Amino acid sequence: MHLFKPRLCVLLLLVFFANSITSAQQSGPPLLAYNDLLALYENDVPPAELATRLDRLLTTPFVNNSIGVRGPKAGARNDFGKRFIRVATWNIARGVEFEAIKAALSSDQRFFRRLPVAERSSKFNLNEILEQAAMLSRADVVVLNEADWGLKRTDYRNVVRDLASALQMNYAFGVEFVEVDPLSLGTETLEGESSADKSEMVQNLAVDKSRTLGLHGTAILSRFPVRNVRLVPFKTQGHDWYEDEKKGVSTLEKSKRKGAGIVFGEKIAREVRRGGRMMLLADIEERSIPGGVMTVVATHLEAKAKPAERLKQLEELLAQIQPLTNPVVLAGDMNTSGSDATPTSFQREVKKRLGSSKFWVTQGIKYATGVGLLYDITVGAVKMQRTRKDPTVKSVRFVSENSEEKFFSTLKDFRFTDGGAFDFRGAKQYSIGASGETLSDSNERASKGFVSTMELSGKISVALKLDWIFVKPVGLTDPNDRDQPFHFAPQFGRTLKTLNYALKDRISDHNPLIVDLPLNN
Repeated sequence: MHLFKPRLCVLLLLVFFANSITSAQQSGPPLLAYNDLLALYENDVPPAELATRLDRLLTTPFVNNSIGVRGPKAGARNDFGKRFIRVATWNIARGVEFEAIKAALSSDQRFFRRLPVAERSSKFNLNEILEQAAMLSRADVVVLNEADWGLKRTDYRNVVRDLASALQMNYAFGVEFVEVDPLSLGTETLEGESSADKSEMVQNLAVDKSRTLGLHGTAILSRFPVRNVRLVPFKTQGHDWYEDEKKGVSTLEKSKRKGAGIVFGEKIAREVRRGGRMMLLADIEERSIPGGVMTVVATHLEAKAKPAERLKQLEELLAQIQPLTNPVVLAGDMNTSGSDATPTSFQREVKKRLGSSKFWVTQGIKYATGVGLLYDITVGAVKMQRTRKDPTVKSVRFVSENSEEKFFSTLKDFRFTDGGAFDFRGAKQYSIGASGETLSDSNERASKGFVSTMELSGKISVALKLDWIFVKPVGLTDPNDRDQPFHFAPQFGRTLKTLNYALKDRISDHNPLIVDLPLNN
């Protein structure tokens, strides 16, 4: 019997000790097995025991505080020399472009410098990309929407855990949906499809059952410990991702895809899931924060719902946080499109559903569309430019109605129990480009409206402001009063569009946002 070398013994002990610490500091509900996922698709009413486990998965967050306390990013000071906490939010589109997302969040210059010319966007600006990546990497708290765990399209990664590990951050992850669609489970046979390459397509849909977990949700990453984490599903959903989607593609949806009337196209349009939209709340503990704690509220409001239904989700969220007396940050994809769907393209839907493998990027997309790309522009996408770029504007009846106005007026009129309000101010000295307009301190504005966070080019160009950061600072009781304190108030909100467009097909559908919260008044 051979003895281990001393160095190897020490290494093994260190690895064991590190894993023990990590395991001891992370918590979460039991995961579902592949057969559970099949049962959740096949049974409209799941067996009682499975339904109980599903409910626990959709209401219990995964929490990992193994990194401990790191403090604000070293040396981070704004233009006034003030130290700050930087918050970022990004809908990462499942995490399909994982390496690019990781490079963007960690400011890995090597990744962007080594991008082959064929993979670069037509507006590739390396200096600006690296500058924005450096800004994003200085974030102390990051909200992520659309993060996968155990799905083939993202290489079965635990996207949140792997990003948190690379960034050396603690995290909380809330499951929003359990993906049970045949495309996600590898059971799709494309019945009714008669194409010659049908068998190859089915073969490329096969999954590794031992690694398929089907989880998809929202996360909060933090340089500080995340405490008192809560996962709260909305009572109002607006769209049933199991029942409505399982019925197949509606006549209306088919008409939007005129010319792509093939089985594969209809399967891509359908997405059967268990679960629904929710809010993930976590208290960020750090002694430099006023009062030692701020609450981060991460959410992703329903896209396939009318603005009035998203408003009800917002009202549920506000009722949940109203008693809070500490600073609050509300961030995420609010889907403020003015419609009951956001615009998309068939190409991007294929990528989000099946990943970015060479097969689907080339043969799969070409097969599905026949000729070129088909753009499925919704009614909301062709609304007047005025409301697309600035969904906060006043609604003018019969002339320029804005169905999202009530969303923002509700936020502005809302008061916490202590009288605090969300900051709607725009101070020229605290906003990018010295805008001075509503919400410009926390969300970057353009010459007209806001800098869009989601764009689509085609027969009709679409630019929408869907992602937001709202902040309750210290001592603000009037959301518009520039004479009140700017203590821990949002400053220099910025949309990092150039960074997101580093790749030819973008890193994500959505651009990341950042905002700074100064630690001294």
